[in-house]
Amino acid sequence: MTRKTIKVNYLARVEGEGALNVTVRDGQVSSAELQIFEPPRFFEALLRGRDYSEAPDVTARICGICPVAYQMSSVHAMENALGIEVGGPLRALRRLLYCGEWIESHALHIYMLHAPDFLGYAGAVDMARDYPDIVKRGLALKKAGNAIMALVGGREIHPINVRVGGFYRTPTRKELAPLAETLKQAREDALATVRWTATLDIPEAERDYHLVALHHPDEYPMNAGRIISSRGLDIAVEDYNQHFVESHVQRSTALHSHLREHDCYLVGPLARYSLNFDKLSPLAREAAKEAGLGATCNNPFQSIVVRSIEVLYACDEALRLIASYEEPEQPFVPHEPKASEGFGCTEAPRGLLFHRYQLDAEGRILEAQIVPPTSQNQPSIEADLKELVGGWLHLPADALRERCEQTIRNYDPCISCATHFLKLDVRHE
Repeated sequence: MTRKTIKVNYLARVEGEGALNVTVRDGQVSSAELQIFEPPRFFEALLRGRDYSEAPDVTARICGICPVAYQMSSVHAMENALGIEVGGPLRALRRLLYCGEWIESHALHIYMLHAPDFLGYAGAVDMARDYPDIVKRGLALKKAGNAIMALVGGREIHPINVRVGGFYRTPTRKELAPLAETLKQAREDALATVRWTATLDIPEAERDYHLVALHHPDEYPMNAGRIISSRGLDIAVEDYNQHFVESHVQRSTALHSHLREHDCYLVGPLARYSLNFDKLSPLAREAAKEAGLGATCNNPFQSIVVRSIEVLYACDEALRLIASYEEPEQPFVPHEPKASEGFGCTEAPRGLLFHRYQLDAEGRILEAQIVPPTSQNQPSIEADLKELVGGWLHLPADALRERCEQTIRNYDPCISCATHFLKLDVRHE
């Protein structure tokens, strides 16, 4: 029996601290384990005993790249608990804020974290020496997304303007006008990004994923809808825990999420795109076709193209929302706390993000549950490696290690920023 172990002790260009171990016996991958050793952060425990109104600001601190997603899932869950309906321009402003997050987060991943894999660079700084204009385009896109977050959310990182029932302050039409001019250029940059990512040398790979995403009858999903899957799941957000379950594995400080009946599943851009292609704007659909994509996509390495489609859509959608914006009569819907339970689910850039809260009669949080997309994708990341690595064993050790890392980066796992150091051990027995 021959045995080979591929060890990546520290993953670079992902958000956080993780490692990888792949074991190969007799030419077959026998195990693939993604280790996450980021220290636990205990946000769910931190929320207990706090007033319900604090949740959007506290949960926004979970992530510096996708704070809007945490803020939106928590605020929707609180409004579900208290029976608050937020519609009209307030709902449109929240969607605009989410567009900003998708643009800045996807641009960061496409240009700074993922593109170097396809072009053979250690990182974006090295890549910028040969592709300065392309890197500048990525930075300009990120800046456009940040501009939306600063104006609507109150600041670029960890926004502070969202509150239960609406916003603390809503912008005027006059304030949004300069943003539209920025977004018109961003839309051109996004279209160029789609065309550029379509030219990258993308490995051939197909996986039969169980895709899971939100679905809304009228919109490409961001902050509302039912949870559906490519294998027939169609449930209300309130029924999440009846179909999904988390478990602890020794190698990870993040919980693994599974479907109770179908084991691992995939959330994120590929799932959203494949389950909601017809809800993209005409410009985004046409760009996808021009890039060679069909209405579904099961090649994980094409996720960089799909993300660029979503950036284009978000720019297009943001311009539509600004053009139709009417200033609301009041910035939030008045309400009173009550003993209740609420559920919220939105589409973070990396995929489905579920929140559940239980409140007492004074509005204090008795219990909090937060299921981020990376926890949901961990089993799928390991399944990708187990299925795909066998086809790359002929590669030199460095190339094999890089392909394994690239496979993980297809998911844009959010474990928080890591530095660029890496050690690979390949053991032959």
